[in-house]
Amino acid sequence: MRRLDPHILLSALWLFILLNIIFRDIHQFVLASHIEMLLTGHYNGIEITEGLMLLGGFLVQVPIAMVLFSLLLTRRIGRPVTFLAVIVTTGTLLSSAPTDMDDTFHLAIEIVALMAILWTAWTWPEHEHTAPQSDASSS
Repeated sequence: MRRLDPHILLSALWLFILLNIIFRDIHQFVLASHIEMLLTGHYNGIEITEGLMLLGGFLVQVPIAMVLFSLLLTRRIGRPVTFLAVIVTTGTLLSSAPTDMDDTFHLAIEIVALMAILWTAWTWPEHEHTAPQSDASSS
């Protein structure tokens, strides 16, 4: 397998997790029981409030931001931010138990991807190789 720059690999893994989260959520809309719960304003016995929606927005912003931060942050800052983001995202994913087999399937994939993110951040080489800067004036 080809060795990728840690920045690119981390960004791709965060995007992979996001796509799984999004698909899992969209996938639920084919279930009548899911739609019925949403229409009542309660989901799995929890009242859906503006505050809860805002909290959900903050929590999902963590992996969304990590797609970009993985590309921009240096190793020194990126590693601790990545570790923190993995903890927050794992907690968010595990905060509600899967309700069916496809939820369990996606959760397992997301957890494996989060472990791959941890491994990538943990083994991130101390000395980053940067691409040579092209000098526009020499052309």
